[in-house]
Amino acid sequence: MTSAIHITQQGTVAAVTLSRPEVRNAFNDEVITELTQAFVQLGGDPLVRAIVLRAEGPAFCAGADLNWMRRMADYTRDENLADAAKLAEMLRVIYACPKPTVARVQGDVYAGGIGLVAACDMAVAVDTAGFCLSEVKIGLIPATISPYVIRAMGARAAHRYFLTAERFDAAEALRIGFVHEVVGAERLDARVDELLKALTSASPNAVGACKQLVHDVAGQGIDAALIAATVQGIADIRASDEGREGVQSFLQKRKPSWLNG
Repeated sequence: MTSAIHITQQGTVAAVTLSRPEVRNAFNDEVITELTQAFVQLGGDPLVRAIVLRAEGPAFCAGADLNWMRRMADYTRDENLADAAKLAEMLRVIYACPKPTVARVQGDVYAGGIGLVAACDMAVAVDTAGFCLSEVKIGLIPATISPYVIRAMGARAAHRYFLTAERFDAAEALRIGFVHEVVGAERLDARVDELLKALTSASPNAVGACKQLVHDVAGQGIDAALIAATVQGIADIRASDEGREGVQSFLQKRKPSWLNG
């Protein structure tokens, strides 16, 4: 890894830090490659139980790097397709990461940066953060990030903010459900740590299965196939080693094995 991002680990929690504050942590092809590799690596690491996506400096992520955009201006359609596919794969890898992910939003988030936050399972933002889906101002659309952003803020809010490119504040991001909590800067790390403690105190297997459950069920019609899948899901988890251990430890009023050692 180069200096575009930093990876650190403390106990069972890994942190992926955007480390280009001089360009407001805007991303380019290098950052996209490194983020993709980081989440693949950490997602497959059995010692990692949760991942925080964070950033250095006053902004969380300003979207696409201007120098990268200048290069893209001369791309052919085929080159644009290949380039967009890499961005789409990065977002997919973050969203589908088997480990729970938390976005620690310490500053402004614009355009493609909104996609990074949306791809994480949960987000805590500082109360001074601003948000903007600015693409239409320069004749573009937030296409690649849209599957994740619309899931995070809902179609109704997306209709407004995709079309107007208005800047909205952290309170509005909370109101529309794009972030889960808004806190003062002095409380940001403490609140993120509380979420991480909750995530790492639970059954690792169940946490991963719950994340997949949300992906499988959200937006689906409640029909016989979905009901059958949920019945199979609970039966499988009950019969698993951690499922048995969790129930037995609860009944025996002791800590489960994943909290020991």
